[in-house]
Amino acid sequence: MAEQTPAIAEFVPFRFKVRLFKSDDNQLLCGGEFSEVTGFELTMEPKTIAEGGRNWGEHQRSGPTRFAPMILKRGVTSLNDLWAWFDIVTRQNLYGYRLHGEITVLGNPSANRGEAITDNTVMVWKLNGVLPTKFKGPDLNATASQVAIEELHLVHEGLELQRPPKS
Repeated sequence: MAEQTPAIAEFVPFRFKVRLFKSDDNQLLCGGEFSEVTGFELTMEPKTIAEGGRNWGEHQRSGPTRFAPMILKRGVTSLNDLWAWFDIVTRQNLYGYRLHGEITVLGNPSANRGEAITDNTVMVWKLNGVLPTKFKGPDLNATASQVAIEELHLVHEGLELQRPPKS
């Protein structure tokens, strides 16, 4: 009998898990899984200081850092929690209701023979002071069974990269 080849990892369309927590007690408020995340961009604007008598350039000092908005695209969630948070912040004028969160980047799923497929976390981006600025819902489809989010824009006040420990 021919030897069986290992199972090929399944295609996973949602490679980014997003979870948002209350800042004061770390309670999970909302989350979802998305197929695309953009906005991992930080820009530092240097301050230049001219020194009298120094004719060969200026001193460069670090200036303020700006963070690009995080744009989450084509996501799914089983709850309406992301919409409820956006609604509270925009319609009910609770502009200070910021969350902190994390975006988990998943690698290829792995499965050993006879075991369930497990997620392979590659890295986790931590966000501070998160505020939603745009929510774009899906085109409605009667055959869809999941609540979809076409696009969600988030601004934040800080970004930190955490890598899982190597095993």
